Amino acid sequence: MSMPSTARAWTLAELHRLPEDGNKYELVYGELFVTPAPTEEHETIAARLARVLDPYVAEHGLGLVYRPRAVVQRRKSEVEPDLMVRAERIRRKGSWRGAPVPILVVELVSPTTRQRDHIKKRRYYEDIGVAEYWIVDASERCVRVVRPSAEDHVATGQLTWAPAGVSRPLSISLAKLFTGIEPADE
Repeated sequence: MSMPSTARAWTLAELHRLPEDGNKYELVYGELFVTPAPTEEHETIAARLARVLDPYVAEHGLGLVYRPRAVVQRRKSEVEPDLMVRAERIRRKGSWRGAPVPILVVELVSPTTRQRDHIKKRRYYEDIGVAEYWIVDASERCVRVVRPSAEDHVATGQLTWAPAGVSRPLSISLAKLFTGIEPADE
């Protein structure tokens, strides 16, 4: 009889000792995620979203739009979302620990990240109290909107964001967002 193998749990200290080799390393509840450098299409979509989010976030005093290399560190886990919006204050110099929980997290799925973005990262973001999580899927030309205690909404034409305390929602044309982007080979 064979015994099921169990992966060992990684720690934040071990994560922080990994090399700067072009890969993105993240840790969710002891599980290490390694992601290769993003594609041009991935970064184009992220740049287009940031271009739309930045003025809206500034106008409504929601904080800042953070890009990769900015992290969320909670519950012995550390992730590096493609984009996130959170208040502009960091409590410890040189550390992300204690930074505010994002009000919006955006992950752009790829063939290598699809399962973790839809399941493991989703659970993590829900556990730490992220108000809204967008799973952007260029191959399907849609954005799955995940909110606590609500049914998922899959946006295919317009994506609307109405954070708490804001009188005017942001509307994003997904046709413009995905213009010229070829679906990735699955």
